[in-house]
Amino acid sequence: MASPPPTSFSDFPEDVQLNVLSFLSPAEVSAFACTSRRFAALCSASTSDSPVWLVMCDRRWGSKTLIRSWASGGGGGRVPYARLYRTLDRWESLIGFWRRIGQGTPGTPPLVFFEWGPSYITGSRVSPSAETGTYGVLKVPFLWLGLSAHGDPVSFLHPGSRFESPGEFFSSASGPSSDSDLVPVTVSFMGCNHFVVEENRSFYAEARGGDSGVLDEVAEIESTSPPDRLMSEIYQYFANRMSPGGDRASRRQRKKEREKLGRRRLWEAEHFVKIVNYQPTPSRPLQGLWKGICEDNVLDFYLVSYDDVGGITCRRVGDAGELFAGYSPVFWTSNTTFLESPFSKEEQDLYSSREHIRAVASNWSNMDREVVSRILCINSSYDLVIPDLSGSSGDPRNVEGRIWEYEDGTFGFGFFRNNFIIDLKHITLNGIRMLSLPAMLKPT
Repeated sequence: MASPPPTSFSDFPEDVQLNVLSFLSPAEVSAFACTSRRFAALCSASTSDSPVWLVMCDRRWGSKTLIRSWASGGGGGRVPYARLYRTLDRWESLIGFWRRIGQGTPGTPPLVFFEWGPSYITGSRVSPSAETGTYGVLKVPFLWLGLSAHGDPVSFLHPGSRFESPGEFFSSASGPSSDSDLVPVTVSFMGCNHFVVEENRSFYAEARGGDSGVLDEVAEIESTSPPDRLMSEIYQYFANRMSPGGDRASRRQRKKEREKLGRRRLWEAEHFVKIVNYQPTPSRPLQGLWKGICEDNVLDFYLVSYDDVGGITCRRVGDAGELFAGYSPVFWTSNTTFLESPFSKEEQDLYSSREHIRAVASNWSNMDREVVSRILCINSSYDLVIPDLSGSSGDPRNVEGRIWEYEDGTFGFGFFRNNFIIDLKHITLNGIRMLSLPAMLKPT
């Protein structure tokens, strides 16, 4: 009997073919499209409703965002799914925690968190609550990334971070004539773990069809104006009168553009580096972002990292403009061997004699959860890196301390020179999930 002919990929139903193709990379899909005219049409990247690119987007990001909402292009036309795939593939690396480097805008917290929205990505500044003595964390949006009506990537930020919903934000950014304080920006990646947010000065000119003459002239006038405000106004007055077509309507328009440009010039570019390991793992239980109330009853953020030689370093996530904020760790250790239970009487007395720094409205019934499972020896960095700040007299007990790891996965630390334990909690709930805007994050 003759054997049946082998089944080819073309014999499968289209839904099965699409499911198989959704596991391929873009380069593999392009190579597959070269095998036949039928598959070339199926995998076309130019059509707006390509089923292959739709299932590829949906498999990769469908559980995190609404793919069809992205593809609607802000309500105007349809964005090709292949183009959407390239955009989301570039922006996906934003998701998670970042830390600002450099000065930045005065008064803004350095910690930033990016998350998916239905048809956008939101960047929020994360800071301790203004309420003293609590574990509350505030997440305030300041940056949105989405697609324009033509499918082009667009980004806006609000320096004051005063918008409470993406809908309010995008409605304010809907037109170039808006009088809001929104700043059109570009988000440029410098490698995988570094990006810079810069003002996009060509945005309004592009929105008017490339008429950049007004903005260019205003920028040139402002850059060459005398520093004195009165002289600058006089200079601008004569510049307007001598310019071609300088009628009253034109002067009003130029004044409006100058005011907008002046507001946008107040914002400076910011650089951010990614916090890759912001969650603990079984092999690195202390790793990640933590929050803890210090001796002055103020909530601080801490980043605990493991180095390549087995050491552990803890640094505050503070403003880089502060003295020694860039390189002075809170504690460090090169010996990561834990003391296991049962502990010596000396270690038990060392822990039991100390006072836990608690939130103002702490639930003291949770004390039974903080059962010490392991102990780690640490050192204070200020005595090692900046000796004059600690007032050390050379007593090694003044620089030594302990980490007490609890059974619930959190930990506290303290030093021999004082009588306190700072208990650290996770910044977020269930990994990276945070509450909706503009609520404070609940303590864990």
